[in-house]
Amino acid sequence: MESSNEEIRKNSFFNKIMENKFVKKLFTKEVILYIIFGVLTTVINIGSFYIMTTFFHIDENLSNNIAIVLAVLFAYITNRDLVFHSSARGFGERFIEFCKFILGRLVTMFIESIGGSLLFEFVPIPSIISKCLITVVVIILNFFISKFFAFKKDISK
Repeated sequence: MESSNEEIRKNSFFNKIMENKFVKKLFTKEVILYIIFGVLTTVINIGSFYIMTTFFHIDENLSNNIAIVLAVLFAYITNRDLVFHSSARGFGERFIEFCKFILGRLVTMFIESIGGSLLFEFVPIPSIISKCLITVVVIILNFFISKFFAFKKDISK
């Protein structure tokens, strides 16, 4: 019996997908790391909220705000160092970069809020589908804001 990895490699449909130029450009190391750390950011957000409300009996609103701050700080650090490999040095450059990152997140939070409201009100689909659609848009926007606005690249490389 063949292992599932061998079966996948022999599958011509899978091979055609993986050889596609668009797929190769879409699934770069940077994108894959962004997805992995995005999942971990979500785990930190939900996990810390759960721990604070369940074990420490902290108010839900306070727990939610603390969880968001922890998740955004984790996202900033991992995106800066492990995904986009920022070349910002010193307190001043890092502070500006952090402000750009937070500004980007505030913009996408506003887009998510307004877009969600519009979808919930005017598009005849279930609200959870609307929430998922706007979340995908926000994730994509956050990637591009981080890549091209927030994090400084060393152009000498």
